[in-house]
Amino acid sequence: MIDVPGGLVVNLSEHKGAQGRAFAVALPALAGSFLERWGLRLDGVAMSGVCALVLPVVREADGRRAALKLQMVDEETVGEPVALRVWGAAGVGVVGLLEHDPATGVMLLERLDERRPLADVADARVAVRVLAGSLARLVRVPAPPGMRRLGDAAARMLEEAPGAAAGLVDEDERRLLLDCAAAVREVAGEPGDRLLHWDLHDGNVLAGRAEEGRAGEWVVLDPKPLSGDPGFELFPALYNRFDASEVLWRFDLLSGVLGLDRERARAWTLGRVLQNGLWGVRGGARRLAADHAEIARQLLGRR
Repeated sequence: MIDVPGGLVVNLSEHKGAQGRAFAVALPALAGSFLERWGLRLDGVAMSGVCALVLPVVREADGRRAALKLQMVDEETVGEPVALRVWGAAGVGVVGLLEHDPATGVMLLERLDERRPLADVADARVAVRVLAGSLARLVRVPAPPGMRRLGDAAARMLEEAPGAAAGLVDEDERRLLLDCAAAVREVAGEPGDRLLHWDLHDGNVLAGRAEEGRAGEWVVLDPKPLSGDPGFELFPALYNRFDASEVLWRFDLLSGVLGLDRERARAWTLGRVLQNGLWGVRGGARRLAADHAEIARQLLGRR
């Protein structure tokens, strides 16, 4: 029997509605079918992220440890196997893709050490430096054809911003959201063409395993890839383990290690505040997330 973690069921219901609930119900049978199809046996307790079930497995043919990942295929996840292949071919430090079923999106991935996430590194500055190095390697790679595009997302955000700002109850936050939109408008004509992870925080970096030849290496997983400007990548490292006193230090470190133009990086980072604000208003929020608003204020010089 395959037990689906209760937290995953709740997340799928909240984020995906009826489709998510149906997917959660179908997960045990789907997992069982791929255990048989790919010759795998379970090798530990099921794990989950926000919307994915991950099963530690062993491949019967050669005894290799791996991870079976099952998730709904949507705009954010459809490009994951393509991105992993492209980055893998470039040797830039991402989890290895062993198998992929296009019909269901099920993937068999290299096993990493789930007991050693970057999130457990006590010194947040050390973790941010690791993220900066990982991002610098990832964004060297151009996006392949067919990847969702930052330019399209920016156009939608700019169209939605005035109505969303009007839905906020705080006057300062209304101005803040509109100023984020104004910053994006300045750079939207050059959205970039790099292959972006979009969600690189310290929970999406695990230690590699010695048996895979990756002892001592930090390995990136779980991209939500798109084609765009590397400045759009910095935001998760600013709000993860949020510390208001560290925002500008982190921003300067990240933009410096990635070799970015600081003003363009600032504009695209404000674009992430805008994106999250729009999502919040769509979901019924009447205020911006406090840490996101603080990041925007600091980048806009309103400390």
